[in-house]
Amino acid sequence: MGILSWILFGLLAGALAKMLMPGNDPGGCLVTIVLGILGSVVGGFIGTALGFGTVQGFDPRSLAIAILGTIVLLVVYREFRGRN
Repeated sequence: MGILSWILFGLLAGALAKMLMPGNDPGGCLVTIVLGILGSVVGGFIGTALGFGTVQGFDPRSLAIAILGTIVLLVVYREFRGRN
């Protein structure tokens, strides 16, 4: 995927993950894009480790893996934020 595809994919994955896990998280469009892109990477690692495959393109399975990775990042962020 090209850089524009990663940005759009990250925005979509980040926005959907934030809708599924509402709360007081860092917000703004740029943070949502970065969170979604990093979530895609994390989801790709998790998906590969569990045998589900990787994030290879713009399809529903890849989007689901990216959303799960983004939710993992949101949970980790909330845990660290809660301890301070």
